[in-house]
Amino acid sequence: MSNKEIIMEIIEKIPEHKLVYIVSFLRGFQMDDEIEDDLFCEALYQDYLKNSTTEDKELIPIEEAAKMLGVDL
Repeated sequence: MSNKEIIMEIIEKIPEHKLVYIVSFLRGFQMDDEIEDDLFCEALYQDYLKNSTTEDKELIPIEEAAKMLGVDL
């Protein structure tokens, strides 16, 4: 039996009025993952800002970018 199956079996036995505590607990795990993702993305962005040149920051039309990559739009 997988961990998920064991957890679901346990949850099935918990009274409805106590499930609010389980939901809060699980949301905490979910938020940790989202916060880690946000921090990682922010670190990538800050690294880009610190190490990029003015030329790197120039905008080009999507059509031109696609053409450079050999992609047909």
